[in-house]
Amino acid sequence: MSSASARLLKLFEGHRLTPTQRRIAHCMVRQAGDAPFLSSVELAELAGVSQPSVTRFAVALGFDGYPALRRHLRASAPAAGLGAGPAEGPVGGGEDDGSDPYNAYQQAVYAEIDNLRHLATLLADPAPVERAGRLLAASPVLPVLGLRAASAQARGFAYFASKVHADVRLLDEGGSMLAERIDGCVRAGADVLLCFALPRHPKEVAEALGHARGAGLRIVTVADSAFAPVAHPEDLLLPAAVGTGLAFDTACAPMLLGRVLLEAMCDGLPEAQARLEEFDARAAERGLFLE
Repeated sequence: MSSASARLLKLFEGHRLTPTQRRIAHCMVRQAGDAPFLSSVELAELAGVSQPSVTRFAVALGFDGYPALRRHLRASAPAAGLGAGPAEGPVGGGEDDGSDPYNAYQQAVYAEIDNLRHLATLLADPAPVERAGRLLAASPVLPVLGLRAASAQARGFAYFASKVHADVRLLDEGGSMLAERIDGCVRAGADVLLCFALPRHPKEVAEALGHARGAGLRIVTVADSAFAPVAHPEDLLLPAAVGTGLAFDTACAPMLLGRVLLEAMCDGLPEAQARLEEFDARAAERGLFLE
């Protein structure tokens, strides 16, 4: 990755950008050498957004407006310009001509690889995941909460968990009935709730977790950060970063962490292997899968 692109990516790190703002950010990374010299109108045209969106983007980064952002980019550029410097790709590389050999799609993939490496580092201490697995395995009823962007993670976990756990209940729809469904899980014997919480964090998730705590449930949360807005000191939070290099977040690390948590839960269920074998036998009898 060129030094110009790297500086821009560093500038964008730590900011929660909307899909439109990310589109602008991607455009700037692709046009790293020219970015300090583009007017707001030119940048808007290149990114395919409105000029006010460019202004809001600059404000989201902490600047008074786009002119202040452009001054910052010009001031931080080396004498030879932002585009100067050798390319430094994650693997291999390209010509040492100052250009970035990796397009935006490749950069997003490499960013996810970094997220997975970070997750592997966190799992060097398996105690938190093992503890969470034991809690989930011991709960007679296991509610799994995930709204909006996190619904896919919750649904995937619930699908596989139901193969080994006697009673898994997916909570992937918000609304006025969510609290009632949580109460129903408590009445049925649940003592733990698993939550997948990913950006942008819906207000309903925080409200649902507050209701669950009030109902006496212990919370295990898979979130994008230990400092996610749904974090609570009483909860067991397992962090896994999301990728922000595309218009919409990528969640490879949270998905993998969910599978790791499934493995830990299976370790706490002595009958897990027998249930899996029973499912495989019935699936074969019914011809469920093409093999």
